[in-house]
Amino acid sequence: MFMSQLSSGLDCNVLVLNKHYMAVRIVGARRAFSLLFRQIAEVINVEDGSYANYDFGNWCELSRLKRQFEPDDHDWVATVNFHVAVPRIIRLLSYERLPKNGVKFNRRNIFARDKNHCQYCGNKFSTSELSLDHIVPRSMGGEASWENIVCACVNCNAKKGGRTPKQAGMRLITRPAKPRHNPLLHIHLGHARYKSWKQFLDHAYWSVELK
Repeated sequence: MFMSQLSSGLDCNVLVLNKHYMAVRIVGARRAFSLLFRQIAEVINVEDGSYANYDFGNWCELSRLKRQFEPDDHDWVATVNFHVAVPRIIRLLSYERLPKNGVKFNRRNIFARDKNHCQYCGNKFSTSELSLDHIVPRSMGGEASWENIVCACVNCNAKKGGRTPKQAGMRLITRPAKPRHNPLLHIHLGHARYKSWKQFLDHAYWSVELK
């Protein structure tokens, strides 16, 4: 691989468009560079509301200029001889099939859905300070589902114990439900780093799973 060392730039996310410029998913920078290096995708660089297309070689050349004149505007990955900017958006050159709709049921998406807020006291906590609570405990037949699992802080989870909220004299802040769209998308769009994504995320395509 062309990258010689790990960089914080590899922790970034990249929006993937299909051949027709429709958003199809979010991938990590490492995956994005792999697609570019194998000429499966190209970079879409957005500036002042317009965009330009670059293959991997041209993007590396442009990165040299960006590193010289606007180093603080980009995230970087170091290669043997130079730094390459992490693209915000890439476009697949031939892949057209859209992924099936649906949001993956996992810990990360539950935290994103609840926005890291305890669903009993309403306070916001870091991920390490939150746990997942079965509203109807498993000992009472409660299932692992979007509608039965919420974020709960340590104190509220301990107070509730192996009871239902009603039995524990507690109330849910909001009724949990399966998100219609990937909740991580809203987190990304709130970050200045990913502002260039917005023009490609037309409301008509928000039913497409981004993962």
